[in-house]
Amino acid sequence: MSLRALRIVWRISLLNIRAAMEYRTEFLLNIAAGAIWQVSVIVFATVLLARFTGMGGWDSSDVLLIPAIRMLAHGLFVLLLGRMHLVGRQIQEGRIDVYLLRPMPVHRQVQLAYFPTNAIGDLMVAAGLMAGAVSRSDLHWTAGRVSYLIAAVIGGMLLEAALFTGLASAALRFPAADYWSRWLEELLGTFGSYPLNVLPKAVGGFLTFALPLAFVAYFPAAVLTGHDTAVPHWLAASSPLLGVLAYLGARVLWRWALRHYTGVNG
Repeated sequence: MSLRALRIVWRISLLNIRAAMEYRTEFLLNIAAGAIWQVSVIVFATVLLARFTGMGGWDSSDVLLIPAIRMLAHGLFVLLLGRMHLVGRQIQEGRIDVYLLRPMPVHRQVQLAYFPTNAIGDLMVAAGLMAGAVSRSDLHWTAGRVSYLIAAVIGGMLLEAALFTGLASAALRFPAADYWSRWLEELLGTFGSYPLNVLPKAVGGFLTFALPLAFVAYFPAAVLTGHDTAVPHWLAASSPLLGVLAYLGARVLWRWALRHYTGVNG
C-alpha cells in the first residue's frame, strides 16, 4: 500500500470514528455491548479460578491463557479486519457492485465501511483478562516468551481473519454461504477458550485439521506453558506463521472470487 493510500485510509478511518462518536450515548452503549458480549468468558474465568484447580491436566492459571489469547486476537480482528463477516449482507444489498465501480480495492472499501465501536469493549475485556492471566501465571516472562505471545495474538487474529475471508470469498459465488459465518462465530466462542484435550478426540481432530481453531489460542498457550499437544511440537509452535500463511492464502482466494463475481443476480 502506497503512502497516499495510507493517508486516505487514515482520513476515512478518522471520519468513521467521528461519525460513530456523533451520538455519544449510542457510542458508549456499543462499547458496553462489546464488553457484555464477552460475559460468558468472564464467567468461565471466574468459575475456573474460584472452583477448580485446573482442567484437562492444565493448572487454572495456564488455562486462563487460552481465552486471554483468543479474546485479544478476536478483539484485534474485529477492530482491524472484522468487517469481512458482513460481506454476505453487502452482497445481498448490492453494495459490492458499487464498490467495484470505485478506484479503491474492494477489500479495503469493505474494511472502511464503518468503525466497529464494539471492538473497544472486546479489547477492554480481553486486555483485562490477559493482564490477569499473565499476573497469575508461574511462567518466567522472558523476552522470548513475550515475543512469542505477541506473535501468537497477531497470528490468531490473522487466522480468524483468514477463516472469515474464506467464507466471504465463498459468499461472492454462493450468497447463502453467509450463514456459515454465524456458525463459525459461534464455534469460536464455544470451543476457542478450552483445552482441546477435554473434548472427544473426534471433536479435537476436527478443530485441529478440518477447522484449525486450535491454532488460534490452544496450541500457542500449550507451547508457552510446556503442555503436550496432539500434534508435533514444531507444528504447534508454528501457529503464528500458520496464521500469516492462511491469511495470505485467503486474500488470494478473495481476489480470485472477486474476479469471477457476476453480481447478486448472477
